[in-house]
Amino acid sequence: MLLASCLFYASFVPIYLLILIFTIVIDYIAGILIEEAEGKKRKTYLLLSIIANCGVLAIFKYYNFLTENVNAVLNTVFGTTDQIPYLDIILPIGLSFHTFQAMSYTIEVYRGNQKAERHFGIYSLYVMYFPQLVAGPIERPQNLLWQFKKKFNFDYIRVRDGLFLMLWGMFQKVVIADRLALYVNPVFENPNEFYGVSVWIATLFFAFQIYCDFAGYTDIARGASRVMGIELMVNFKQPYLSSTVTEFWSRWHISLSTWFRDYLYIPLGGNRAKEKWKVYRNLAIVFTVSGLWHGANWTYIVWGSLHAVYVVVERYLGESYKKVNVWVRYVITFLLVLLAWIFFRAETVQDAFMLIENATVLSNAKSFDIGFFKEGVYDISKFSILISFVWIAFLMLVNYIQNRYENAAEKFWNSPAMLRWSVYYFLIISILELGVFSENQFIYFQF
Repeated sequence: MLLASCLFYASFVPIYLLILIFTIVIDYIAGILIEEAEGKKRKTYLLLSIIANCGVLAIFKYYNFLTENVNAVLNTVFGTTDQIPYLDIILPIGLSFHTFQAMSYTIEVYRGNQKAERHFGIYSLYVMYFPQLVAGPIERPQNLLWQFKKKFNFDYIRVRDGLFLMLWGMFQKVVIADRLALYVNPVFENPNEFYGVSVWIATLFFAFQIYCDFAGYTDIARGASRVMGIELMVNFKQPYLSSTVTEFWSRWHISLSTWFRDYLYIPLGGNRAKEKWKVYRNLAIVFTVSGLWHGANWTYIVWGSLHAVYVVVERYLGESYKKVNVWVRYVITFLLVLLAWIFFRAETVQDAFMLIENATVLSNAKSFDIGFFKEGVYDISKFSILISFVWIAFLMLVNYIQNRYENAAEKFWNSPAMLRWSVYYFLIISILELGVFSENQFIYFQF
């Protein structure tokens, strides 16, 4: 499995295996030293491990972003033409994911919640496990390490469940997400050309594109892992059925939100602070850093900051907000999340504001020009747009059933064979006939 993981990662940029090996060696040694040391030495070893991991992340992901902003300040304030040089490097795929997973190991060893792993191959596999190496979920050592030491015999039920989960994940990716991308990409890449309804549709489509893209990857990863006997954590729980933004984050990218909760929010003081403003400060820090985690761009920082504002306002309103009709809260939450997604997807903050401004244009023909019907310009038809709405409705129906009935999966597996096989064929035929097989990589690979 370790060899398979190495080959999998090397298929992107082989030389970047050295980055993984570097962090693996550092954290493997740090874990043992932390466990064996006493007093302040334990914290010293932990800090050295965190600095090494964050240093790699800073160089490859944030150096050029920081350089760009420093150069802009120097040019504006001092009028200097001297420029700090940029690094001509490509961001290693999934760097933020496996860096955070590696950091969780040394932190858990430091806290005494996990024994240091002496088997170098087992620890290496924990960091490099190929199903979730490039886009999560971000696992904790307590959940994963022991599973690599267990022998798994063939289990039909486990293999069946895993393959079906992979099938559902592939359906979400190529049938829904990649089809929606055909509409989303031109609008967000040319924000000055689209108005009114076009922007609304593109924003709505992106919300479901990124959900199906990321949740689809997670289901494929969890399914492939389950076939081999390894259970990965659930990373999504029907997030668009949330009545508050706080609830949204308990359902969206759960492995990341719980990582920040356990390793940043609680150490900052969490909810324990006596002064409310300190709790709000802690929330603001966590969500802003979460935005920066997603990418070295001001759009992600604004996106994270917006969610910070949402959550802080919800906390401030408290019980009074909970008295608002639940359906009204569903709508408010969804609209707030949609607004934030504009900044997440836009190339620049200026583009995001332009799209928001253009979305309000309702007084001329441009506001109703969906834009994809210009001959020879866009590779999508009216039929595809209508089908996209159908797929979104179908997805939400499935999400509703999953959310409404905790044992929905069990009921499905206990249903008549005719029904089960009809679902299998429906998904397979939809993928083959309606899937968009372009070179659209998974969105979260870039993080």
